Amino acid sequence: MPATTPTPAHESARCLVRERIGSDAKSGHYPVPHRYRLHLSLSCADGLRVAITHALLGLADTLPVTLLPAPPDEGPERAALRAAYQATVHGYQGPASSPALTDSWTGRLVSNHVPDLLVDLSLRFRAAGRPELRPAGLAAEIDALTVRCERDIAEAAQLAGEADAGAAGERALDVLLATLAEFDRRVAGSSFVLGETLTAADVELWVALVRLDTAHRCHLGADAVHRIAGHPALWAYARRLCALPAFGGQLRLAELARAHEHCCRGLEAAGAAVQIVDWTAAPHVLTR
Repeated sequence: MPATTPTPAHESARCLVRERIGSDAKSGHYPVPHRYRLHLSLSCADGLRVAITHALLGLADTLPVTLLPAPPDEGPERAALRAAYQATVHGYQGPASSPALTDSWTGRLVSNHVPDLLVDLSLRFRAAGRPELRPAGLAAEIDALTVRCERDIAEAAQLAGEADAGAAGERALDVLLATLAEFDRRVAGSSFVLGETLTAADVELWVALVRLDTAHRCHLGADAVHRIAGHPALWAYARRLCALPAFGGQLRLAELARAHEHCCRGLEAAGAAVQIVDWTAAPHVLTR
């Protein structure tokens, strides 16, 4: 498949590489066991999405993962990823951002574009007997739900929690609550958000709910958090998925909190004390 030329370091602080995994040896990059390596941090939403997808697809034995420390730590793992960036773009001095897929045959970066990575993992690497996370007939619905999770949950919660947002913050909270109410109705009558089969849409929604409760909640008022919590089917769905090893097994609450403290400049609000889900109740979650 044709590759998108990486953006030179002097044009962008973050280099975006978007080569794709093809279906056979005629492709420059094709799925071979142990050829590639994922680099990701479980302290960020994108890393969590990729890690859950990797676990659901049963790729532990064929596509190894290097876990990166939560910011601001660098560590040798980040240095190894930086070397792949420098091998890919001459003179690159920008951040070694993750998630990223590297090629051990060339030492170069294949992709750090998360939507591409999630699609290629699901379509090119899935182990036999593992769930089909992107069924062809549901691809458009999955993509639409992905947009809504980012725009109408994450971005809306972010704006609603800004101290000086005013009327825009109130409208954002209304959007957030309406979106949660819709998803609450969906999962009230189904095992998963798109029906009775687990798909990539469930990964997107679950990670959005984790972010909402572990990060965005900290900047919302207590009344807003109580209204957010008032969607019992949706939060029961979140707890149910958390009990699955592929979901809860990727959750690192201390790393999420550390990354949030490092990156966030917002003020803590009364909602910080109103926890919606006890994520530690799931057997696979690590709290340290």
